[in-house]
Formats: sequence, structure tokens, C-alpha cells
Amino acid sequence: MKYKTILFDLDGTVTDPKVGITKSVRYALEKNNMEVHSLEALEKFIGPPLKDSFMKYYDVDEATAMHLINDYREYFTDKGIFENKLYDGMIDLLKALKDKDYTVAIATSKPTVFARRIIGHFGLVNYFDEVIGSNLDGTRINKAEVITSVMEQLNITNTNQTIMIGDREYDIRGAHENKIDSIGVAYGYGTIDELRQSNPTIIVYSIRELYDQLIVG
Repeated sequence: MKYKTILFDLDGTVTDPKVGITKSVRYALEKNNMEVHSLEALEKFIGPPLKDSFMKYYDVDEATAMHLINDYREYFTDKGIFENKLYDGMIDLLKALKDKDYTVAIATSKPTVFARRIIGHFGLVNYFDEVIGSNLDGTRINKAEVITSVMEQLNITNTNQTIMIGDREYDIRGAHENKIDSIGVAYGYGTIDELRQSNPTIIVYSIRELYDQLIVG
């Protein structure tokens, strides 16, 4: 395989964060007397930067969105962060990548401090060479900026040997902006249409397929 560096999105790609994220969003909305129909209706918050989602789906200005994020973190920091689970087969994939000496990193829009806590919680620290996300002050939330930061930290200069893996259009667009290949994973929270329209190098439908692409292929 031509790749030497594998970048993973976190939410919807390595872990399934549905319960924790949707409950945290519900907490923030209800605290501010905003309507919540169901947790399922809040799944659209999984993946994109929270500020963008609050502004888009609840038609609030940036200041209000930042206030909602602070309320979101009241629940997420100690509870929601651990209402999360690894996708079946992910440990085997990461172990195989480690055994083959790939450089592996997390590139997420989630704040770095939370991403690192999650990686530690699941005992994955030794599988990743770097874990980078956004900043708590709301900067570096764009996925392209996150990917750029990871590549700089890892001193990656050969973009032809680097690939980004994620479940949302933001991951694929971030890869395009950094001129690297990408894999869209359809087992996460992006729709097939969303992934196809963002034009990844390839789409896979399961971690088994992802394993075959990265390890067998």
C-alpha cells in the first residue's frame, strides 16, 4: 500500500459518540429554553463544529452559539464524554496498523483536550502518534486547519503517502484542501449522498472493508 500516514477523524469514525453528544446538546438547549424534539433529531450535531451546528440548526448568532457550547460542556466534560463506545473491530485495525509501523493520528474538530481524554479512556494512547483537535476558545475548528496542524506536527511533507479517514463531508473537504487522499466511512453519521458529493478517494461501508483497504490492500 502506498500510504505511510493514516489520519482518523474521531467521532463517527473511531468511536460512536451518539449518546454523549446528543445528551450534551439537549442539556444546552433545554437550559436555554430551546425546543428539543428527540435525541435522534440531534444526531446531525455529530461531526461538524458545534458552533456551526448551533448557528445553522437553531438560527442563533455567534455569541449565542458560544454560550450554548459552554452549556454543552457543563454536561459533556464529566458525563457525556464517556457516553461513548468504540466501533467493533477498531482495536484490531489500530493494532494491525501499529504492527505495520504506520504513522497514525487523530484529526478531529472536537477540542484536543477532550479527544485526548477519550483516547486515554479507551486505552488507545499507544496506537496514535498524535491527537489534535480544535482549541477550547473556538479557534482551529475547521477540519482543513486541523489536518494541516497534524501534518505539521508529524513533519509530513509527502502528501501522496497520507490519507484522511472520516464519516462527514468536512473530513473529505479538509483532505482535499490539504491535497491528500481520503476514505469516507459510511458506518458513521454522514449520509451516503453527503459522502459521494464530497468526492472521497474511496467509500467503505464497514470497518472490515476499511481493514481490507488499509492492511490487506
